[in-house]
Amino acid sequence: MGQNSSQAGKMTAPVRAIVVGGGCRGEIYSQYASIHPERMKVVAVADPRKFARTKLQKQHKIVEENVFEDWQAVVERDKFADAVLICTPDRLHKEPAVAFAKKGYHVLLEKPMATTVEDCTAIVEACIQSGVMLSVGHVLRYDPVIHKIKLIDAGVIGEVIHIQHLEPVGFYHFAHSFVRGNWRNEAESSFALLTKSCHDIDLIHHWAGGRRCVKVSSFGSVSHFNKDNKPAGAADRCLNCSVEKDCPYSACKIYLDSVKKGHTGWPVSVICPNSLPDIESVTEALKTGPYGRCVYECDNDVCSNQVVNMEFEGGVTAAFSMVAFTEEICKRKTTIYGSKGELSCNGHEIHVFNFLTQKSRKHTADYNTTRQFGMSGHGGADYCLMHAFISAVANNDPSLIRSGPVETLQSHLLVFEAERSRLESRVLHCGDIKQS
Repeated sequence: MGQNSSQAGKMTAPVRAIVVGGGCRGEIYSQYASIHPERMKVVAVADPRKFARTKLQKQHKIVEENVFEDWQAVVERDKFADAVLICTPDRLHKEPAVAFAKKGYHVLLEKPMATTVEDCTAIVEACIQSGVMLSVGHVLRYDPVIHKIKLIDAGVIGEVIHIQHLEPVGFYHFAHSFVRGNWRNEAESSFALLTKSCHDIDLIHHWAGGRRCVKVSSFGSVSHFNKDNKPAGAADRCLNCSVEKDCPYSACKIYLDSVKKGHTGWPVSVICPNSLPDIESVTEALKTGPYGRCVYECDNDVCSNQVVNMEFEGGVTAAFSMVAFTEEICKRKTTIYGSKGELSCNGHEIHVFNFLTQKSRKHTADYNTTRQFGMSGHGGADYCLMHAFISAVANNDPSLIRSGPVETLQSHLLVFEAERSRLESRVLHCGDIKQS
């Protein structure tokens, strides 16, 4: 964070930001203004849900005239802020992103950029043509440990030969978000490789160091979470299920037991969008809402396990695996094999083994700065992403953004190609994905 911290000293006035979409991600990103009021001020919020927009209004003391139900009403006004944080549902990214860019606002856009190639391309073109900065919420690019994997550029393992990367989603996280939750159904959101793992394909593309991906193949399916695996005697909802106590995916365990212990953050906070979570509101949500459903009786259709194999120019290969059924929650594991050594990262620290000396060197990162501020999501990367974006806007320096428009579009195109490979059951030659 050294470069960003030094940039902070040049600021003269806080960056004025508008939050479009006051849900989980919008609230998290806007916390930066509470931590650093001298650097960022939330001046407006737009969200159709009264509870969400009122909550942010109170947190940031937003004047009534700048509280909106619809983002279009914000765009219709003369420009009154420097930047916008777009945290709407995935399928509702393109229109506000393009509109705010054309209005001259710098854009922080939650990942994925959009759910079609055409919409992703339109967003990038609008930002470039309007001369505004675009930062996509690939927060893992800003994770202090993961960022250090770019040691490979200095030749610490020689020539990069192969990249192996695992995303362990976590058994209850997958049940929450991708079986019962907002990203469970492709028609309502998009496919899992885009909504969950575009982070990871972006990292692999980044580590490949400017090489173009020439071939991609992918396999995956919906495993376990279907009616065929519903236990005998199980009910349609967990609250009145006779076998709930023997089910690791029980909504009572994931939500109700958590709130009874005083935990009201994610994922409990998500299931009560119109009130603060407590025992009564969580119980009601499980009785009537989607998060109380049996995981074997949902309308989920996104992959619970998927692999992607890639070949880049020069023969560099990469293998990515995403799996739902894991103990760890999203703690990625990466190994990069080189001609002179091997780099491994377990999400906490990096080890580089040198073939010549046959010795291993450990590399760590300092998380204290991010953790003391309370923005510890994604290993502190949420804070680091916001710090970089606000610094970039304040100093008119897009080089501070690690997840800018062109490279992010390229990695998104690779995600779309990988999913097409899975659906068509064939290896795709990626001649149309061009490097800048």
